[in-house]
Amino acid sequence: MLKKPNIILIMTDTQATNMVGCYTGKPLNTQHIDALAEQGYRFDSAYTCSPVCTPARAGLFTGIYANQSGPWTNNIALGSNISTMGRYFKDSGYRTCYIGKWHLDGHDYFGTGVCPEEWDVDYWYDGANYLEDLNDNEIDLWRNGLNTAQDLRDNDIDETFTWAHQISRRAISFLDSCKDHENENQPFLMVLSYDEPHHPFTCPAEYIEKYEDFYYDLGDKAFDDLSKKPKHQQLWSQAMPAPVNSQGHYHHPLYFACNDFVDDQIGHVIKTLDKSEIDNTWVVYTSDHGEMMGAHKLISKGSAGYDDITQIPLIIRPPKETLNNAKPIITPVSHIDVLPTLMALANIDKPDILPGENILSFIDKPNSERGVMVEFNRYEVEHDSFGGFIPMRVWVETKFKLVINLFTSDELYHRIDDPDELHNLIEHDEYTTIRNQMHDRLLEYMNEIRDPFRTFEWSTRPWRKDKKSQWMGSFRPRPNDGYSPVVRDYDTGMPTAGVKVEDKKLKF
Repeated sequence: MLKKPNIILIMTDTQATNMVGCYTGKPLNTQHIDALAEQGYRFDSAYTCSPVCTPARAGLFTGIYANQSGPWTNNIALGSNISTMGRYFKDSGYRTCYIGKWHLDGHDYFGTGVCPEEWDVDYWYDGANYLEDLNDNEIDLWRNGLNTAQDLRDNDIDETFTWAHQISRRAISFLDSCKDHENENQPFLMVLSYDEPHHPFTCPAEYIEKYEDFYYDLGDKAFDDLSKKPKHQQLWSQAMPAPVNSQGHYHHPLYFACNDFVDDQIGHVIKTLDKSEIDNTWVVYTSDHGEMMGAHKLISKGSAGYDDITQIPLIIRPPKETLNNAKPIITPVSHIDVLPTLMALANIDKPDILPGENILSFIDKPNSERGVMVEFNRYEVEHDSFGGFIPMRVWVETKFKLVINLFTSDELYHRIDDPDELHNLIEHDEYTTIRNQMHDRLLEYMNEIRDPFRTFEWSTRPWRKDKKSQWMGSFRPRPNDGYSPVVRDYDTGMPTAGVKVEDKKLKF
């Protein structure tokens, strides 16, 4: 029997397609990521499950949306009955190694430092573990004191200080261990989760100096006055003014420097892999979400469906012995598809609970019609960050994007004719049929995946006159995940017979 393939999944934090050279053509110095795209498959319409850290990671590492798995906002943990990527692969005979930011244990940004049982404890290195390696002065520097190139030089900060370097160093150590006799015949899954280019933007001074005079041209997006956009976006813009100059340029040397730096850290790992004798290894690269950077007069991330924070890079490079030319794929795909794709590579059966698909099946049909969903509910449970509870669902297809903002107004954009998403077409009569059909497909998908936030208000929008308020009363058992006990009907206590309508007649 042939050995199953090895898989390396690399992710960054707060790095949308607008920060990667092979997607933008801008001088962002992401040559190592760009090289992966040249040798593999670049997905040009890949979308996050949610434009905020924990819910995005929940979708990526469980294969189901955060609204079902538990952490529908930052700092809420996965449900105890939720299986992760590590569990599926470990139980299929893989060595499973996770190094870096986890953000799924329900604790703070740094994590608890405790390795979940499905991952190798010898390589686990979340933010809490990194903090343990720093003294109090170094922690204060990392979080608050390294804001200029001069700060870095004054404190003798080099790459060895950074979390990114420590992640790469452990990854290279893990690859070295794969050559050991006891490990050489066992396939592995290694996940590298870098925090960069996320705040606090720590990297060697020479990277920052490269971007002191670099200004990112946002184009027309910098001048969107939001007058025809949802009210909550206008409030967001007023509360958090965007640092964009009169020419529409975004200036943030530390962010761009860390974007460059993390690419080099990824490059160290890829070079080690390619120089090694480890074969049959797939490399997957993606990110959790993006940063608005002042586009549409917004900064950071939150309840908005704009590509600036929802469109993520996704590149899959096949084993080095089968490398090929770049093949851009425009079929919409999502974080939700990553786990099913990796399971297909490893010949692991996909359980019913995972709604995603094997996106490598789109290689020979790169223009397939398909829709993917993005959700947002709340930024963080600890406080009312970024406006509090502002539920949003986005439905993305090849030509159009529909955004439903439950408490405010909705949006429709033509992705081909209006890539900057300046012209909201939601009330334009000529797009009524397209809009309504997309809306129906979104509602059907929300129902299919059992989105617990679904309610008739998602369907009865002001522009959807044919929709009537309707009570929801059907019972549908949780799909099989391959681990959980059988679902039992409440009325009988017996294994469920499937879908039924709650129509029990009450007696008084």
